[in-house]
Amino acid sequence: MARYLVTGAAGFIGSTLSHRFLDRGDTVIGIDNVNDYYEVTLKEARLARLTARDNFSFQKMELSDRAAIEGLFQREQFDAVINLAAQAGVRYSIENPHAYIDANIVGFTNILEGCRHQKVGHLVFASSSSVYGANTNMPFSVHQNVDHPLSLYAATKKANELMAHTYANLYDLPCTGLRFFTVYGPWGRPDMALFLFTKAILEGRPIDVFNEGKMRRDFTYVDDIAEGVMRVTDRVARPNPDWSGDSPDPGTSFSPYKIYNIGNNSPVELSYFIECIEDALGMKAKKNLLPMQPGDVPATFADVSDLTADTGFKPAMPIAEGIRRFIAWYREYYKA
Repeated sequence: MARYLVTGAAGFIGSTLSHRFLDRGDTVIGIDNVNDYYEVTLKEARLARLTARDNFSFQKMELSDRAAIEGLFQREQFDAVINLAAQAGVRYSIENPHAYIDANIVGFTNILEGCRHQKVGHLVFASSSSVYGANTNMPFSVHQNVDHPLSLYAATKKANELMAHTYANLYDLPCTGLRFFTVYGPWGRPDMALFLFTKAILEGRPIDVFNEGKMRRDFTYVDDIAEGVMRVTDRVARPNPDWSGDSPDPGTSFSPYKIYNIGNNSPVELSYFIECIEDALGMKAKKNLLPMQPGDVPATFADVSDLTADTGFKPAMPIAEGIRRFIAWYREYYKA
């Protein structure tokens, strides 16, 4: 039985992961600012399910509140910290850049400092597939260079990886970064395509289909993400004895630091994704075909060989089944 801090516990991945830890008998302290980036009632509903369980406690706070985060780490002792709290969304980062600096840079600094001073055994943090940016070498590998982000959101996630490496080097803090690939599933985010498309189709409204449906995404079911995070959390990052400064490997280090992709390893075209939604709903979508949006990438595809080799786990939920489960949840939750 371990004691974990999960930041972003009212969020989509954070709440799902917290339930998984609780299921195996661990203790979870969750924090979240429960902001209004999307509907607060959904976050509150996720939290209500968690707070009804034993061994879960919740504290509302901002990652960027230095005094609050310092106080939390002084009061509590954690075996590991899983940092999932962040300002999410590629398109929103173009409109509200300061929100990303506050949550993703200042907030992450506060988490790093808390882990450092309280000598936390392992920091696991959410990065993103968006860090691959202008890279077109598929599938995306953690051993590739990722220095050309296409949005501020992606840049803050790349910055998190660099900041964590610094703390792994200076303070021997084991850090593992996880690049998530387009997460979907029950209790998902209303700003994501699956949620937006489902709602619009049920209401008889047209859906906005960017890049005319030709974008390819490595959609990853939320339970696969949670399983990957749990396995990685249990496997504390260690130095790579073969790491060389003459030929530096971006995915590992001479310090206790590691990067993993967590993706379905099976990208699908957006047009097929929409067909799966139509099949699950038994309704056809009205489509508004649009060009690519600024900051978007045409395709994502995760190489998960490191994750599989180190943890024995490979995400495998078929997209049609994952969408069917989301639609079933959506209909029940919204009485749609």
